[in-house]
Amino acid sequence: MEKAKILVVDDEESLCEILQFNLETEGFEVNVAYSAEQALKMPLEEYALVLLDIMMGAVSGVKMAQIMKQDEKLAGIPIIFITAKDAEDDMVYGLNLGADDYIAKPFAIREVVARVKSVLRRSKKGESNAVTVLTFGTLAIDTDKKNCTLDGEELKLTKTEMELLVMFLQHKGRIFTREEILKRVWKDEVIVLDRTIDVNITRLRKKIGDYGKYIVTRLGYGYGFDV
Repeated sequence: MEKAKILVVDDEESLCEILQFNLETEGFEVNVAYSAEQALKMPLEEYALVLLDIMMGAVSGVKMAQIMKQDEKLAGIPIIFITAKDAEDDMVYGLNLGADDYIAKPFAIREVVARVKSVLRRSKKGESNAVTVLTFGTLAIDTDKKNCTLDGEELKLTKTEMELLVMFLQHKGRIFTREEILKRVWKDEVIVLDRTIDVNITRLRKKIGDYGKYIVTRLGYGYGFDV
C-alpha cells in the first residue's frame, strides 16, 4: 500500500525532526520545510496532509494556508495548524481559514499522530458514500466527485464542511446532537471541542449563502437542516 505523504512546515528544526521521526515510525512518508517560502516551492499537490506552524518568518503559516486555499489544485489538501499560541481566538481564526484541525504547543506526540490519522481518515472517508447528487434548490452536491455547487458555481468547501452538508441534506428535518455529529463527521478517538463544531457550522452557513438559514441551531439539542 502506498504511504500517505505528509509535509511538516515549521521553523524549529528540532521539532520537525521529532515529528518526522515519529510519523515515519507510524508508516507515513514525511518531508519537512523550515519556512513557508521553502514549502511553497515544493510539489504541494503530492501531499495528503500538511502540518503547518502559524508563527514563522516573512511568510506566516496563515499566509501559506491562504495561498493553498486559493489554489484549486491545493485547496482540498487537509491542513493541521501547529502553534505555540493557545488562545481560543487563534484556534477559531485557524479554523475559519479552512484548517481541518488545530494543535497547540506543547503537545504530546501521541496526540499529533492521532489527529493526523483522524484527519486523513476523514479525507478518505466518503469514497464509499452513495454515488448520488444531493440537491436542495440551486444547491447541489455530487457525493461521488466530492463537488458542491451553488447556482452552478463551485463552492470551495473543506472536507469537514462537505461532510456536514452531506449529512444535513441526507437527513433534512432531523436534529443531530453534538455526539452524533462527532461520530458521523469527526469520528473515533480524538478529542474535538464543541467550539470546533460551532466554527465549522458557522463557516458552512456563510459559504452556502441564503441556504445557510436552513442550518438551524436547537439550543440544548444540536443542529439540523430545517425545511
